[in-house]
This record gives sequence, C-alpha cells and structure tokens, in this order.
Amino acid sequence: MTRNPLETDTSLQRAIDYQEHSLQTGGVTKAGSTLMAVAGSAPAYSIAASTALLIGAAGVGAPAALLWCGIPMLGIAFAFSYLARVDSHAGASFSWVARGLTPYLGFFAGWAVVISATIFMVAGALPAGAMTVSLFAPDQANNTLLVTLVGAVWFLVMAAAVIFGVHTTERAQWIMSIIEVGILVVFAAIAIPRAITTYHHGQTFSWDWFGFGHLTGAGVFVAAALIAAFYYWGWDVTANLGEETKDAHKTTGAAGILGIVIVFILFEIYTTTTLVMLPGKTIEDNAANVLGVLGDAIMPGIGGKIMIVAVALSTIATLETTLVQVSRTLFAMGRDRTIPFAFGRINRKWKTPVFATLVVVGVSLLLFVLANVFGDSVGQILGWAISSIGLQIAFYYSLAGFAVVIGFRKVLFRSVKNFLLIGLWPAVGAIFMLYIFFAAIPNNEPVVNYLGLGLIVIGIVPMLLFYRRAKDAYFSRRPLEVPEDFDA
Repeated sequence: MTRNPLETDTSLQRAIDYQEHSLQTGGVTKAGSTLMAVAGSAPAYSIAASTALLIGAAGVGAPAALLWCGIPMLGIAFAFSYLARVDSHAGASFSWVARGLTPYLGFFAGWAVVISATIFMVAGALPAGAMTVSLFAPDQANNTLLVTLVGAVWFLVMAAAVIFGVHTTERAQWIMSIIEVGILVVFAAIAIPRAITTYHHGQTFSWDWFGFGHLTGAGVFVAAALIAAFYYWGWDVTANLGEETKDAHKTTGAAGILGIVIVFILFEIYTTTTLVMLPGKTIEDNAANVLGVLGDAIMPGIGGKIMIVAVALSTIATLETTLVQVSRTLFAMGRDRTIPFAFGRINRKWKTPVFATLVVVGVSLLLFVLANVFGDSVGQILGWAISSIGLQIAFYYSLAGFAVVIGFRKVLFRSVKNFLLIGLWPAVGAIFMLYIFFAAIPNNEPVVNYLGLGLIVIGIVPMLLFYRRAKDAYFSRRPLEVPEDFDA
C-alpha cells in the first residue's frame, strides 16, 4: 500500500496548514494600522487609569518618566518595524524571537503576550464598567460588582466585533478612536493656555520635570518606568495584524512608530496639565477618574462628563485591540502546534480565529469574577494588574529588541542608519526593558510578582507538553533571512 506523502513530508504538511489556516489578507488599511496603534495604547484610558499611579510614584518627575521610557520604547518600535520587514507574522515576537534568538525564548515571548493581554481584560474592562456606571448611576460608581458586570458586557460586545472579521474590527476602531482622540485634542488646546496663564491649583510648572532630578531615590525610577511602559503598551497590535494588513512589511512598523509619537505627545500634555491644574490631594482621591476631574477643571460643568465618554470609548477600543493581539498570538501558537492545534483554526466565513477568541473570553470572564471576589476595590485591582503587566511587557519587548540586533547582525555596520536604527537604538531599548524587569522585582508587592512572573513561568508546562508536536513546525524554526543589502 502506498503511503500518504503527507505522513512523511512535514514541510509540505506545514505549508498546507498555513494555506488552509490563513487570516484575511489585506483586511487592514495603512491608515487603519496607525489607528490600531493609537487605539492599542489607549491614550484616554492610560491617562485616566495610570496618571495617579505615576504621579504617586514619581511626583513631578512623572513627565520625565514618560520621556525617558518613551525613548527606549521607540527603539523597541524600530525593532518591531525591521523584524516585520522580513517576517510579517500573526505571532510577531513569538516568531521573531524564535528566529532571531532561539525558539525557546520565542515561545516565552508569545506566552508573555498572551498572559499580559489576558490580565489586561480585567484592567481594561473594569474602567469601561466604571465610566459607564459613573455616567448613568454616579452613586453606584464604587459598586465593584456592578462595575464588573457592566465591564463584562462591554467586553463581550468587543469580542463579537473581533470575531465577525477584521473589517468589522477596523470600522469599530474608526468610530471610537476618532471621537476619543478628537476630544483629547480639543481639551488639550483649551487646557494648555489656561495651565500656563491662569489655572494653578497644583504645582508650578518647571522644565526640570523632564529631567532625571525628580526620579532619584530607592526604586523611584524603576517603579515609574514600569508604569510608563504600561502607558505605551498596545501599539504593537499592528505587528500581530501583519498577515491581515496591506503592504504589511512596510506598513505595520511605520504605524507602530507613528502611534507611539502621537500618544507620547498626548501623555505628556495631560500629565503635565494634571500636575499644574489639580492639587495633589485631588489627584490621590480621584485615582480611578483623574481625567474626569481634570475635564471639569478645563471645561467646568460639562467637561468631566465629556472626558468620561472619551475614557469609556478609549477603554472599549483598547479591549478590542487587545483581543485582536491575544487571539492572533494564540492562533499563531496553535498553528505551529506549540499549544493545541484548535487555536490555529479559523472560521472560514469571517477568517478569524474564533476558537482562540472564545477561549480568551471564557478565561477573562473567570478573571472578572476572581477580581471581584479577591479585590477590595477597583483601584486595587487596577494597581496589581498594571504593575504585573508592566513586568510582562518589559520581558517580551526586551527579547524582541535583542532579536533584531542578533538577527540583523550581518547588516548592522552596512551604514550609519542601519547601526543606529537596527542596532544601537533597539539595543538600548532592550537593555532598558530588561533592567526595569529585574530591578522592579524586589520592590513589588508579592501579588504583583505572582501574577507578573509566576504566569510567565507556567509557560514551561505547555512548552513541555507540546514540544514533540511542535518540533518540526516551530522548535526547528529557520533563522531570520535578512538580505545582505538590507538598508534601513
């Protein structure tokens, strides 16, 4: 009896798997990719959820923390850009780190994306619920159960948008993000002259806020940098949409870089304005809704409610982009058999990884329940989640930064531009991320380390369980193929 050639030709089987389990090519436009980067970083949500934490850690050094974390973060964005040029892959760092460094670290990079995004479902859905409740039932704003239930409803709505195809995802982003960013730009235009000339209920502005002078002291810089990393996180969803974006090898990297620049400007404006316009006690007492209070200061009477709308839209939008990121990463890991192959299947009608998305939805809903049971307040839950996600972000960003330096080592000295943008800047970003990863551990609350580190370590279990099945498809992955004449 003649043997089926697919039983012996694993490379042919892998090619057929990739063809049969392919996402919708060209489903995301160039403009849509940039929009995804901005929405992924969720400017309004990040400002609302993290400003009080950042100011609590760094005081008037908060603008400096955003600046000095933003510079190495841009180096990581350059790393993603050039890695995408030679490997547009739904798994992004899952594939790049495997090909640039080693598949074992690549697996853990992908696993870190999965767990950080899954934890974020709690950190994102709770503010979505809180903002909605504060708009329609302000007296129930501290009701954790109600906030959790409303957040879960928003989460399920965004899950449906992700399942029904990348076109639906992009259209939803255009609506939500344009309104969100439009509100932030208008309020910034009003706030800047008022903060400079008339409204000084907080600190007196100084350019020293952007220097290192206010970031000294035991653990201050590291704590602030970890929170700042969370601010920026999310722009890399463009990389996970690489298989679905037009001209992805050029588009996704440029979109990520532009996204970081846009949100950096917004972050600095609003952090500085908060310090100038709001007293420290007000910031502390309104940790979960600083942007709403700032909105009232900028536009008394209605400003707070408009800002709450912006935060709600931002939060809902970033829930969607995070679902895209985690579902595409799980899809890539399943397709390469490093986890059950069911994760690598797509719906033939919508061309989306429905099974992977539904699993994330189920796990996230369980986390909502656990957060409600074990967390004393929404603010406490957010603090734990943001700090633990910061560790995971630093981990996989650092690996991606090293992957581009090692993977492109033969072309680094081909030109000054190559050396700076592919070598030096990503290397600085990788070293910075690795430093804050290790330096933060001794100063974290135990629960943060359990979440941040423990969940990364748990990745050993699926790696060992599926190693034999993934040996040909992933753990023998070929190195990055960089043309000798590659020019940044």
